[in-house]
Amino acid sequence: MANFDIKEPRLAEGGRLRIEWAEREMPVLRKIRERFAKERPLEGLRISACLHVTSETASLMRTLQAGGADVVLTASNPLSTQDDVAAALVNYFEIPTFAIKGEDNVTYYKHLRAALDHQPQMTMDDGADLVSTLHKERRDLLANVVGGTEETTTGVIRLRAMAADRALDFPIIAVNDALTKHFFDNRYGTGQSTIDGIVRATNVLLAGKTFVVAGYGWCGRGLASRARGLGSNVVVTEVDPLKALEAVMDGYRVMPMAEAARFGDIFCTVTGDLNVIDRHHFEVMKDGAIVANSGHFNVEINLPALEEMAAGKRLVRPFVEEYLLKDGRRIFVLGEGRLINLASAEGHPASVMDMSFANQALSVEYMLKNHSKLEKRVYSVPEDIDQEIARLKLAAMGVEIDTLTPEQQNYLNSWEEGT
Repeated sequence: MANFDIKEPRLAEGGRLRIEWAEREMPVLRKIRERFAKERPLEGLRISACLHVTSETASLMRTLQAGGADVVLTASNPLSTQDDVAAALVNYFEIPTFAIKGEDNVTYYKHLRAALDHQPQMTMDDGADLVSTLHKERRDLLANVVGGTEETTTGVIRLRAMAADRALDFPIIAVNDALTKHFFDNRYGTGQSTIDGIVRATNVLLAGKTFVVAGYGWCGRGLASRARGLGSNVVVTEVDPLKALEAVMDGYRVMPMAEAARFGDIFCTVTGDLNVIDRHHFEVMKDGAIVANSGHFNVEINLPALEEMAAGKRLVRPFVEEYLLKDGRRIFVLGEGRLINLASAEGHPASVMDMSFANQALSVEYMLKNHSKLEKRVYSVPEDIDQEIARLKLAAMGVEIDTLTPEQQNYLNSWEEGT
C-alpha cells in the first residue's frame, strides 16, 4: 500500500501485539464484529475516520472493515497516535492510515485532507475537525455524504453550533451522548487515564497534594474521584451552579480558579472551553505548579500568554516543559497542553473503549439504514442501541439481571392503579 503516512512500517509487529492485547478486553465489539462479518451491513460504504490512533481504535476499524466498509483513518490529535498501531493497521490490515505521533499542525491538516480524498459517504470524528474541514474546504464532496458520528463532548458542541447556524449539511449521531459512552468513557476512562498520564509524565506523589479539577462534568467527576482516592486534597472550579452544587455535596471544595490558582499543586482542565487557565491565574501560581489538560484541545490552557510571561523554557522530562517566569517561579506544563492521558499514557483502558466504539459501530449501521429519514442536525444514539450495548457488556462480565413480570410491566404502564 502506498496510500498512507506513518512513522515507521517496521513497528508493525509490536502494534499487532498491542491490538491483540486490547481486543482481549473488548468483548462487546468482538460480538458486533462477528455479526458484521456474517451480515456485511456496511458493504462498500466509504468511511473517513478521524480518531485517536490507538489499539482500541484499531479494533473499531477492523470491525467496520469486517462489516464491508472501506475505511481510511487519520489522527484526531497530534500527540495521541501510537506509531506501532498505525504501522500494524497499514501492514497487517490494509487500512490506509495517516498519523504520526508528534506531527506538526501542517502535517495534521495534510492528513485530514488525505482522509477526505477518500471521498467519504460517512464521517467518523473526534472533535469535529474532519467535518469542519470538509465543510470549509471540500464542499464538492458533501453531496455524497449521508451522515456521520461524533465521539466527544467538544465535537458535539461544535456540531450543534453548526446545526444551529444551518451550516451542517448532513445528520450526525452524537456517540458521546450515549449513556454507555459518557458514563463509562468519561467518568471511568478519563478519570483513570488522566491520573495515569500525569503520574507517568511527572512521577509525583499525589497524596497530600492539592489537585485542582477545572470542570465537573462526567470527566471532572471521574478525575476528582480518582485524585481523592490517591490521597489528594481536591478542589473543583465550575461555572455551572448545578454542577458546582453537586461537587460541594460530593465533598469537594469549590471556588473560582483565581482563588484556587494561589495554592494548587496540580491543575487539570476538563471543560472543552478555552483559556480556563489564563494569564491572571499563572501570575499567582506558586513555584513548581503542574498544569495539565484532559479536555479535547490545548486551548483550555492559555499557552501563548504563558510563553509571553516566560523568560525561558526547557523540556525537563518527556512531556514536561518548564516555563521559567521573570520573577523566578517555575510552572510545568504537561504534554504541550494536549490530552495528557494520550500524550504521556495510553488513553482509556480497552474495556472502557469497548462500549464507546460499540456505539460507533452500531451508530454507523443505524445511520446507513435511516439517513434518508433524518434531518441535517445532531441526534442522540437511539436508546435501543444503548440498551443493547449495556446488555452485551453485562453478559460478557457474567452478570445477570432481573426482568419485569407481565404484572409489573402492566403496573408501570397503567395509570388506573392507585397507591
